[in-house]
Amino acid sequence: MELQPNNPLHGIKLEQIINDLVAHYGWEYMGHTVKINCFTSNPTVKSSLKFLRRTPWARAKVEAMYLNMLKQNENKKGSS
Repeated sequence: MELQPNNPLHGIKLEQIINDLVAHYGWEYMGHTVKINCFTSNPTVKSSLKFLRRTPWARAKVEAMYLNMLKQNENKKGSS
């Protein structure tokens, strides 16, 4: 297995990313930020996984949202 020390998403499953984003932001905010039906019309983790695995541009946006969330959380911890 190849090491990816500079990749913050290495080892994190897409399902975990979605669950963390839903817990932090909620489906409504996610649907507003990344305009895809699996976030706005009867959202579920299962439907989101299916869509994001087949749609690279949407997955990239969701991963970027996740990285932004991690950065914001780090900034909050640093300022406390």
